Amino acid sequence: MAGKLFLTCAVTGSSPMPDHPNFPFRPDHVAAEALAAAEAGASIIHLHVRDRETGDPSQALDDYREVVGLIRAKNDELILNVTTGPGCTWMQSDDDPAVCGPGTLMFTAQRRLEHILDLKPDMCTLDICTMQLWGGVAINLDPMITTMGHMIQEAGVLPEIECFEAGDFVFADDLMAKGAIPKNAPFTFVLGTKYGLPATTEAMLYARNQIPRGTPFTGFGVSRHSFPMAAQSVLLGGNVRVGFEDTIYLRRGRMAVDNADLVRWGVEMIERMGGDIASAGEARAMLGLKQ
Repeated sequence: MAGKLFLTCAVTGSSPMPDHPNFPFRPDHVAAEALAAAEAGASIIHLHVRDRETGDPSQALDDYREVVGLIRAKNDELILNVTTGPGCTWMQSDDDPAVCGPGTLMFTAQRRLEHILDLKPDMCTLDICTMQLWGGVAINLDPMITTMGHMIQEAGVLPEIECFEAGDFVFADDLMAKGAIPKNAPFTFVLGTKYGLPATTEAMLYARNQIPRGTPFTGFGVSRHSFPMAAQSVLLGGNVRVGFEDTIYLRRGRMAVDNADLVRWGVEMIERMGGDIASAGEARAMLGLKQ
């Protein structure tokens, strides 16, 4: 391993809430978890927002504004990486396969990026997969992603390219060739979804070998694969992501108290493997972000 690694904490996500007494969904709680994760060693916070009453995933601009404002009021160095994932889910109707069914959530590029254009965070995710996911299909076709990629760059925000399956890397090459994503965009490999890249050493190595040499990347696994894939990412020269979006467990049978608990385990794992954790300022330099 050369240099330092940055650690991302994904504090809440958009999946159904797990059975955990401290799972954050209110804006103040999400912000508090983000700040505590930063104190524990995270230099990047990946943000989703939820309805403050029900905990259901939210796409409300006011919710994003509140969470980001609460974090920034106490920590203006921490890197905020805000999702643009909601708005690409298509569910097939049982009655007519040509018609969308209940649970479909499809937005325009402008709607998917409303909060990004308003808040202009340091970074935002850009999912480029089209695949079976969440019981339906995640649809991210070229016209949509090309439009979003240009809008994100024009807003002065750095996109993080999220890859779920093998074809995403070919798509990323095409997007980069036409300027829809910048050449310095970092990548994240999502391993362990049912129909995506498996959570294996071979899949992580394959993913690493598909991106431009020297490009910053983070590899992570979902659910029980979280820490094994974090370790694999470190071994291959990548960075680490942990957090309640991916798992609520430190290991089988041992539930994490909070997001900071997962971050501390991530930091300890990296240090025991001979790595060093980058501060938020150091991670900014690594990613070419404003100091």
